[in-house]
This record gives sequence, C-alpha cells and structure tokens, in this order.
Amino acid sequence: MTCGTICKKNRHIGFVSTRFKGTDGVSLETTKWADVFKKRGYKCYYFAGEMDLPQDCAYQVAEAHFRHPEVKSIYEHCFGANTRSRAVTDRLHHYKQLLKDHLYKFIEKFDIQLLVTENVLTIPLNLPLGIALTEVISETGMPTIAHHHDFFWERQRFKTNAVWEYLNMAFPPHLPSIQHVVINSSADNQLSLRTGISATIIPNVMDFENAPDQPDDYTADVRQALKIEDDEIFVLQPTRVVKRKGIEHAIELVHRLGMKAKLVISHASGDEGYDYEIRVREYSKLMRVDTIFVSDIIGDQRGRTKDGRKIYTLDDIYPHADLITYPSTVEGFGNAFLEAIYFKKPIVVNTYAIYALDIKPKGFKAVELDGYVTEDAVRQTRSILTDKQQCDQMVKHNFEIAKRFFSYSILDQKLSALLVDCVQCEQASLRSV
Repeated sequence: MTCGTICKKNRHIGFVSTRFKGTDGVSLETTKWADVFKKRGYKCYYFAGEMDLPQDCAYQVAEAHFRHPEVKSIYEHCFGANTRSRAVTDRLHHYKQLLKDHLYKFIEKFDIQLLVTENVLTIPLNLPLGIALTEVISETGMPTIAHHHDFFWERQRFKTNAVWEYLNMAFPPHLPSIQHVVINSSADNQLSLRTGISATIIPNVMDFENAPDQPDDYTADVRQALKIEDDEIFVLQPTRVVKRKGIEHAIELVHRLGMKAKLVISHASGDEGYDYEIRVREYSKLMRVDTIFVSDIIGDQRGRTKDGRKIYTLDDIYPHADLITYPSTVEGFGNAFLEAIYFKKPIVVNTYAIYALDIKPKGFKAVELDGYVTEDAVRQTRSILTDKQQCDQMVKHNFEIAKRFFSYSILDQKLSALLVDCVQCEQASLRSV
C-alpha cells in the first residue's frame, strides 16, 4: 500500500459486520454512510454473515452471522457464567481463524484500502469475528473507521461473562490505525473513561436536504390494509417490541386521549424473546386500546406475503400516520425520532438520556414524557391532533432544525475529516517501517 492510497488509488472501502439486511439501526446507517462515500467517488464492498446486496460487491460467510449455530453456542457458553471450558476456547479460536482467513480473502478480492467496521468491534454477539478482525487490523495496519453504535457495557446481558480478556482486547481494540466513531456524547465519554480511546461523534442522520417522496398509488390503501377507519387517529409506534421501547406509555397515552384511535406497532419482538410482547398485548386489553401488530406486512422492501397481502416499507407507512410515539427508556441515538421529523409528523418522546443530552438541546419541539404519562402530555397531544396549524408549525420547525444538525451534509463533513486522519495515520505508519 503506497502513501495516500485511501484518497488516490482504487478508493475501495470494505464494510464489515454480522449482517447488512433489514431495518435495524446498523444496517440503515451503513447504507447512509455508503451513499456519502459513493458520492465522493469511493466503491463500497461488504463482508457479513447475511446481506441482500449484489454479489459483485458482497463477500458472505455464514459464520460471520451472530445467529450461526456454532457462533451462537460459543456466545451462550461465554455469557451468563464466570468461567468457560477449554473446549469452548478451542472452538472460539477455530472459528476466529476461519473468519480471519476469509477477511484476508475479502481484502484481497476487492483490493480494500479502508475498512469500516459496523458495531462488530462493539457488541460481542460474534466473538470470533471481533477477535479475527482485530488481529487482521493489527497485522496489516489497515486504516480503519470503527463505527460504534452501542457498547457491551451498556447491556446488562454482557456484564456477566467468561471472556473479559477478549472484550478488553477487541471490543473495541485500541490500535493506532483505527479511527473510532460513536453516535452520542455519552458513548464518547464512556469510551474515553474506560479505555483511553478518543473518538469522533457522528450522530445518525437522514437526507434532510431532500424531502421524502410523496406517497404513490401503491400506498393509497395503507389505512385500509391496517384496518384504520377514516375517523380514527393513526398512532404509529415504529419500533421493535422490546422492553426498553416503553410501549406501555404509548398504550396509556392513547387510552387517556379519549379519542377514537388505533395504535400500530411496526416491528416484531426479534431476538430478545416474546414475553414483553405478551405483556404489551395484555396491557392493551386492560386499557381497552386497539393495538395491532403489523410486522408481517412491513419489510425492508415492497412485495407480497405468502397469502397475497401487500408488504409495505416503513417509509410507505409514515406519511399516513397522524402521530408517532417513541417512549423509549434507552436508545443509542434515536432513528425513529429523526424519521418522524423527516416525514413531518408530530412525536411523543420519552426523555431518555441521549435525547436529553444530544437531541433536545438543538431546539426540537415534541411532547415529552419524563418516565410516565402526565395529564399535561395528554393535553398537548390532544391539542396537536386537533389543531392543524399548530401541528404544521411544529413539524416544519423540527424539519429545519434537523436539516441543520442531522443531515447528509453533516455526515459528509465528518467523514471527510476522518478520511484525512486515516491518510495521516497511514503515512505515519509507512514512515516508521
């Protein structure tokens, strides 16, 4: 690799993660980063265990996915206990070596000059992949941008474990060729405090320079498909059904509004179990709120279900909603908040820590909950839903604020600075050889 290859040679960037598919935050932000890189003339390639990308830019390895049976088994033996067996260690190193070999082949096949790791050096769901990637970066000195969405120390389930030596080594690694990126100021503080690593803060973004497309004929029947009557308020909860999303607050709010309304939950429970979904269903019945779960007809692209029903994207759904609820107790940033602003919808938000620290101070207007639903929040929500002028002023104001702080142009500026830093690191490395 010659001096300045990142900016002058083939300009090939390799994204690495466990998966690049669906509407999870990591996949969505990866797409946005890739869009910005491509506009700058870079070519993007992808390494993962699951993806829905063209074969000419993808390198798929089943063992890179955190749901691979062997990888999942290693994870289950390493977390929730304080010791692990020698056999588990041997299996971990076997799959580490397998993935390491594939990473080298990926770099060679696509002539990668810069790696961008997406949460794979952050959350240890696939221990072998994180360790393999760390060793590859260490051995090659490959310029790397490590994009961290949420750290293992932020999740209770990772705190009891038998792999502290690997977590300290690779989640994340402290290497001179890595530029670290976090999505909020709290993560920046904790990363520095715990590891001594300095990072760049790049928030999640949306393309606020360009308003969303107007609804087309395909989405004309969204309300009918969701069985929402013309005189019903359409309240959208655009999240998975997991405990930290605080969906009980949305149910209570809809109940206390005293208006004819339907609460629509867009995503399924996912890999965190179904106990909370049972709780949400029971609470909806108790509060007599018409709550529907529609993950079977909302996907990352349009299509048809096996029984012939339309599948809509979340972008198809947003324009038809009257109100967005986002009462999360914990979020790494808040994609759903930005999406609501992008589609110019009023939003009810719980004042989770990152919202209070990094988002609210920008000047957004939202109905806020401080851990519970108040009569004032109910009154504000009812006012927004019945006063079109007030609602329009609010959403237009929010859109302009977001355009200033969370647009693609901000992302482009931040990535441009990182690329300069990567080149300087590469040159320093070459001089020391």
